[in-house]
Amino acid sequence: MKRFLFLVIMSLTISCSISKRTSSGPDKGDFYLTRRYIGRFMDYRHTGPEVIPGTDLIWIKTDIVNNFGKISAYGTKCNFSAGDKIYLKSTSSVSGTTGSFGYQIENDSSICYTVSEYQYANKTFVRTWSQ
Repeated sequence: MKRFLFLVIMSLTISCSISKRTSSGPDKGDFYLTRRYIGRFMDYRHTGPEVIPGTDLIWIKTDIVNNFGKISAYGTKCNFSAGDKIYLKSTSSVSGTTGSFGYQIENDSSICYTVSEYQYANKTFVRTWSQ
């Protein structure tokens, strides 16, 4: 009986130690996505601060997102060239807050713009997320 109890306790100890080790976090070989391809740049439009008070926005159109109003970034002019591959990249925390991430739109030539929280939907401008 003592031998059986000893085997049960040992097997529980071994199984718990293995489960703790496997759930300890990501391994070095895990893959993290830092950029997402959103298409080839086609065109952009600019809206001045009179539309959204105090905010200059550029609205980007790609071959995947082929209408204006879905992707917006802060700026007055877009320096992407037609046909550039455009990526959405997550950046570090925004405004010193922990756990909040900002996003950039960038191409392969290191031109980048900060993504805004505005979209154009149902004939009005809406904030999709706030900082």
